Amino acid sequence: MIKEAGQNSMPGRVSEDRTIGLKFLILSFLLIIFFFLDLVTGSVDIPFREIINVIAGKSGSAFGTIVLDFRLPRAITAVVAGMALSVSGLQMQTVFRNPLAGPYVLGISSGASLGVALLILGFSSVIRFNAILIAGNWALVTAAWIGSALVLILILFVSSRVRDIMTVLILGIMFASAISAVVSILQYFSNESMLKAFVIWTMGSLGNLSWEQLGVLVISVITGIILGVITIKPLDALLLGEEYATTLGLRIRPSRLLVFLSTSILAGSVTAFCGPVAFIGIAVPHITRLILKRSSHGFLLPGSLLIGSIILLAGDIVSQLPGSDRILPINSVTSLIGIPVLVWVIVRKNKLIAVA
Repeated sequence: MIKEAGQNSMPGRVSEDRTIGLKFLILSFLLIIFFFLDLVTGSVDIPFREIINVIAGKSGSAFGTIVLDFRLPRAITAVVAGMALSVSGLQMQTVFRNPLAGPYVLGISSGASLGVALLILGFSSVIRFNAILIAGNWALVTAAWIGSALVLILILFVSSRVRDIMTVLILGIMFASAISAVVSILQYFSNESMLKAFVIWTMGSLGNLSWEQLGVLVISVITGIILGVITIKPLDALLLGEEYATTLGLRIRPSRLLVFLSTSILAGSVTAFCGPVAFIGIAVPHITRLILKRSSHGFLLPGSLLIGSIILLAGDIVSQLPGSDRILPINSVTSLIGIPVLVWVIVRKNKLIAVA
């Protein structure tokens, strides 16, 4: 009987492995399609064949400048930012065991914004914005890291005192509001040129990065993702609850700190260069769970990487308003994508509570 049961279970296991492998293959294919669609989209019509020639270095036309200096960095930024925000959201939802947690909702992105605001607006009376850029892109991203890390430490302190996860979430929203108030005060006392630069930054954009800035962003995000991969097993253990994870030998505090370090780097880096991009971090993990139908972070993390990139590429395509020379702020597009998912999560959770 045992042998027969084992034989019957093996085909089912192979079928599941093939299904999950097929899903990852389809997602990878979609990522490639949306990447090239993003390269094609813009105010100037460029034939697809010409884009391929430019990337391959076989074209000397005027299209080369548009593709290499504007569209290719924009598309790569969308991929990298989508990966970073999705993984950071997945980590926060697991650590706080709350489906509504995410870098934007918990105030982590606001903390990164405060770091950037202090750098740009806080020194506006003595330093010009161009001087800040000359001082180095690492100064900008480091300020965002510090701001997001401080908010995470504050949330960690509160969560150690308050056991109710929903209360922690509400406090995170309050922290974000308080930070927004501080930023508003900085805006009020800043000069006109700095204020304009900061307001444009807060709208969110994927198309303003130079290759040098993109290099800093890629290095930072890769570092955060590597830390995220290291935390896969601790995150799986935390799904079972902290008490059970402790019985499995997991050291809760070091694991949390490693997760928070990864989240600070990922969310802070994207916020520094692209502005606060909303709802990707909270929506993508839910979409990933829905598509993959798995709870293990060994599947959810790479799935979030792919799906986050696809969704932000799609959002960037929409923001370009194909056929128009106008560009929407990426925040407005991601909000339209994320809010329906957020509403669906809340409604679904309430239905499950009612059934229980």
